[in-house]
Amino acid sequence: MARPVAPDLWRIGLCVPEAASSAFAAALDGFAAVSEYESNVPGAWVVEAIAVAEPDRGLVSARIALVAASQGLAAPEFRVEKLPPTDWLAENQKAFPPIAAGRYFIHGRQSRRLPPAGSIGLRIDAGLAFGTGEHASTRGCLLSLEEIARTRRPRRILDLGCGTGILAMAAARTWPAAAIVAADIDGDAVAVTRENAGVNALRRIRVVRADGLHSPALLAGGRFDVIFANILARPLCRLARGLGRRLAGNGLIVLAGLLSTQEREVLAAYRRQGLTLRRRRNLNGWQALVLGRNRHQRRQA
Repeated sequence: MARPVAPDLWRIGLCVPEAASSAFAAALDGFAAVSEYESNVPGAWVVEAIAVAEPDRGLVSARIALVAASQGLAAPEFRVEKLPPTDWLAENQKAFPPIAAGRYFIHGRQSRRLPPAGSIGLRIDAGLAFGTGEHASTRGCLLSLEEIARTRRPRRILDLGCGTGILAMAAARTWPAAAIVAADIDGDAVAVTRENAGVNALRRIRVVRADGLHSPALLAGGRFDVIFANILARPLCRLARGLGRRLAGNGLIVLAGLLSTQEREVLAAYRRQGLTLRRRRNLNGWQALVLGRNRHQRRQA
C-alpha cells in the first residue's frame, strides 16, 4: 500500500462546565473528530475538535454562541491552532506495542513478538485510520466478541465504523463461515482495512465506504446476526433506529466508543428500538454494551 500523505490538521479547543460539555461537543459535530474530557479545573471539561482544513472561525464562534445561549451561559473563549506536521503513520507504528485481549493478539508490522500458542493473531498497520486495538473500547469489543463466540455461530456480521478492521478480522477468524461486512465513512479507514484484511489472508471480508447505514452493501442480503458499532456516543444514538432495523430478531449488537457517563443516553435510544442490555464491560471508564431483544420482541422483529 502506498504511504499515505498526512493532511494538515487543526485543533479547536474550549473549556466549559461539565453539565454543558455534551451540548458544546455536539456543536462541533462535522469535524474529523470531537472529544470531551475532564480538565484539571474542578467542574470544568475540555471540548476539542480536530479538523483536516483550517476551520471557519466565524462559523465556530456562531455555533458556540448558540449553544451558550441555550444553556444560559456566556459564550466561552475558544482557540484554533494548527498542529505541527507529523508523520502519523510512523508515530502509530512506533507507539503500537502488541496487544492481548482475551485470545486475540494484535501486533504491528514491526513487532518481534510472536502470537502466544492458542491465540488468534492479527497484524495491523494503522496508517491514518483509527483503531490499533490499544484503545479500551476496541478491547472491550474484542472481549465481548470472545464471549459471544461461546454460544453463537452467526451467519452475517457487520463492523460499522471499522477503523483498521480489527473487529471484522477477529470475527472472520472466529467464525470462518460467516459473511462479514466492514464499513466506515472515512476513505483512509476503508483502504487500511482492505490492506489489513489482505495481509491477514482474510479476503472474504467485504469492505465498503458508507455514511452511517447508507450503502447498498448494508441494506441488501438480509439482517445481521451480530453488529459491532465502535463509534462515539452521539453517532450511536443517531444510528439506533437504523441499526435496530438491520439486526436479526435473535441478533446481538455490541456498542462501544462511549464513556460510562454516556451509557444512560445511549441505552435509552436503543431501548426505544426494542433492545435491552444483556452485558456491559467497563475498561478504564469506556463501556462496551451487548444488547439484544427479549423473546417477545424477537417474534415481532
